[in-house]
Amino acid sequence: MDINQKIGERIRELRKQKNISQEALANIAEVDRTYMTGVETGKRNVTVKVLERIVEALELDFASFFNDKIFMK
Repeated sequence: MDINQKIGERIRELRKQKNISQEALANIAEVDRTYMTGVETGKRNVTVKVLERIVEALELDFASFFNDKIFMK
């Protein structure tokens, strides 16, 4: 699994934990819903700035976001 897939999987996991739709997260993070789909599936190479907006929309910081077993593999 490459880093884009890991980031996408982590975003999807956190989004589902918060029980919000992909569209709602995209709106909060101010990105297009189709772009969010690409990020979650690992097909988009998300920039650090956009990732920051997504992480903040999930009410986290980078340390909390990356502190997960998926990034330890």
